[in-house]
Amino acid sequence: MADDETFRLILALGMAVFLPVALYHRIRSQASGEKLDRRQEGLFILFTLRPCGLAAMGSLVAFVLNPAWMAWSSVPLPAALRWAGVAIGLPTVALGIWTFRSLGRNITDTVVTRREHALITSGPYRYVRHPFYVTTALAFAANALVTANWFIASTGFAALALLVVRTATEEGKLVERFGDDYRRYMARTNRFFPRLRSAPPAE
Repeated sequence: MADDETFRLILALGMAVFLPVALYHRIRSQASGEKLDRRQEGLFILFTLRPCGLAAMGSLVAFVLNPAWMAWSSVPLPAALRWAGVAIGLPTVALGIWTFRSLGRNITDTVVTRREHALITSGPYRYVRHPFYVTTALAFAANALVTANWFIASTGFAALALLVVRTATEEGKLVERFGDDYRRYMARTNRFFPRLRSAPPAE
């Protein structure tokens, strides 16, 4: 239980750093009051992605508040693996903040772009087309290891799998919106993994 307390405090500190930044940018992006049609994701994604994400986040918050609440789904992991999760989580917080700052008011939680949406190819978008999803994958991996909890792991990776499935629809919408500019961007970047060659300057 002492180990759980240590990792609980580390997670609480990470959330205290990251969540205010995420909340600020999410609220700022809503300033236009524009309604987004989330049905364009497809009904399957619409009705599965958010419940999985909420289950993952809710169970993580429960662990941070009181690890005993999630003891029913804990698994025995060596301390070294849990500290590896901490090591993954530290740069993940920085990547998430960098991504939020780069996107600015363009942030949405769906595949539909805003009327004033701009194509961002700078910051982490210089290296991959979906740094938010990279951040999400790393965060879920870090959370699974740090908490040593199969429910947090399974709900997180279910949400991640649905995001990956949704990516094709999202990119189709971006091609519709930005045309050849987005096609050229796709030609020089990968979805999730940076290319080994040096990234070209952002346009």
